[in-house]
Amino acid sequence: MPHSIPLHDHERNTRLVRRRMLVGAACVVVLTLLLIARMFYLQVIQFEHHTTLSENNRVHVQPVPPTRGLIYDRNGILLADNRPSFSLTVTRERAGDWEDVLDRIVAVLQLGDEERQLFEKRVRQGRRPFEPVPIMFELSEEQIARIAVDQFRLPGVEVAAQLVRYYPQQEHFAHSVGYVGRINEQELKRLDTVNYSGTHHIGKTGIERFYEDQLHGQVGYEEVETNARGRVLRVLKRTPPQPGKDLVLSLDVHLQAAAEEALAGRRGAVVALEPATGEVLAIVSQPSFDPNLFVTGISFKKYAELSESIDRPLYNRVLRGLYPPGSTIKPMVAVAGLDSGTVTPDTKIFDPGYFQLPNHSHRYRNWNRYGDGWVSLELAVARSNDTYFYELAHKMGIDELHRYMSAFGFGKRVSLDMFEETAGLMPSREWKQARYRQVWFPGETVILGIGQGYMQSTPLQLAQATSLMATRGKWIRPHLAKSVGGVPTVDPNPFPDIELKNPRFWEEGRRAMEAVVHGARGTARRVGLDAPYRIAGKSGTVQVVAIAQGEKYDREKLDERHRDHALFVAYAPADDPQIAVAVMVENGESGSGVAGPVARQVMDAWLLGEDGRLKPQFAPPQPAEVVRRVQ
Repeated sequence: MPHSIPLHDHERNTRLVRRRMLVGAACVVVLTLLLIARMFYLQVIQFEHHTTLSENNRVHVQPVPPTRGLIYDRNGILLADNRPSFSLTVTRERAGDWEDVLDRIVAVLQLGDEERQLFEKRVRQGRRPFEPVPIMFELSEEQIARIAVDQFRLPGVEVAAQLVRYYPQQEHFAHSVGYVGRINEQELKRLDTVNYSGTHHIGKTGIERFYEDQLHGQVGYEEVETNARGRVLRVLKRTPPQPGKDLVLSLDVHLQAAAEEALAGRRGAVVALEPATGEVLAIVSQPSFDPNLFVTGISFKKYAELSESIDRPLYNRVLRGLYPPGSTIKPMVAVAGLDSGTVTPDTKIFDPGYFQLPNHSHRYRNWNRYGDGWVSLELAVARSNDTYFYELAHKMGIDELHRYMSAFGFGKRVSLDMFEETAGLMPSREWKQARYRQVWFPGETVILGIGQGYMQSTPLQLAQATSLMATRGKWIRPHLAKSVGGVPTVDPNPFPDIELKNPRFWEEGRRAMEAVVHGARGTARRVGLDAPYRIAGKSGTVQVVAIAQGEKYDREKLDERHRDHALFVAYAPADDPQIAVAVMVENGESGSGVAGPVARQVMDAWLLGEDGRLKPQFAPPQPAEVVRRVQ
């Protein structure tokens, strides 16, 4: 039978197509409704949220770092300035593969591996997202042109103008003013990150560090509109920063130069104070260094040269140098002996050239091995007689000696605004027991009477102790800042004055210091030669290496750096002190012969005019002229 062919059911097919169209239409309607609902949710219900997100994509808040305060000397001469500099910055989030970008920068600027390592170190220290990090300062015109030509290959890299710290006096105030440097990781942890937004430098040493809060100021802000690449199109809103406060220091540029000239390139320190105010007039530590090297980042090679130098130019000898004070403390010991009742102005001892403790054979030698015979207190200071002060210290005892010397500032930080200052050491029974677990021996008291043994002091402490002799015990802490932001410096925690039982003991000590320079047997008579004013001073020479008993000091047998240090302290004019000076010359050997002339030159520079006479403000008042009325 032939095979039958089925007939198409058109009606059925039509119904199937119609159902599919209805289902498809329903799906389209549902999806359309869902899309409309989603659009309604996003554009109406979450309108404010997405508007904010959109604004954040094109509007950014950028910190505006404050201008750092300037630093001047007492005469208005600039010591620390801010000068414009073109810097190369990298925004890590916009740079993509920022390490590759750094490689390109090095290639474009034709730099070496040392710079490449420094760039990477700085980029890794970036603190805030999308904050440009300076990696190179003081770009030359050629370097700026090279960056501009290859800008398309350097995403996230820009050339920006910034103010950078500059020290016009260079090495002359490196140890007092200090310097700023890049903020490191440790400093970042203790800083107010908000206030330091956009700031990449902070005070590292000296006045720059001590007055960091006042010098820095307060950060400002800008709301800026940027394009897709992060480039600023316009500023929408600005809150200006508050600049840092200016500092006026008590230092004098001209006296500083005179002190450096007097030191003549020798290793040492000079400190000059104004006794009545405690203002530091000059502070010299030689050799020195150029602080500008540290502002934008010192090279590894240059830092190694400074840090490894045998002369230690980075070492602040004025504040951190510890030296036995030697005979420079004899006037203070003399005042202590008088006030404690151990001696009187008329007390005399016989000096055979040495001192011996009872029942001991050891001889503590006087510098004059032949002895000075009968010696009074004034002559003992003038001649710097060791034997007299050996006996005085022994009779006074370590407890009294420690109490009085501590009152003069030994063994403590004496300054108001010099954070680097070390306290030195004024030994005591308790100190030795804690340090060495040993009792105190009488012989240690004996040598302490001439500033030897465990005792160590800084040149600043010697200057302050000398200033206390000049002011008859009135304590005014040494300070560098005359005013901060126009407000005079005030000591919030003044030290108590030294109150003696009889004020005339001050005059005994002061008269003895004058005899050192102007007395017939004074050890520093050459220092006062032809001086148009009276000087009160005291020399000191301290050993660097020990010499066996019975042996004589022979400079030819010693390495130059093993020779004695030379010290000298003084104030002038003696009857109306205007300046107190402490000088230390490392391995200078003679306090009166080497350090003394340095002190004289410094005092002359401060007190005398070009005509060689006392400046009018320092000259003693003239007696009123007697006018006879003619009848």
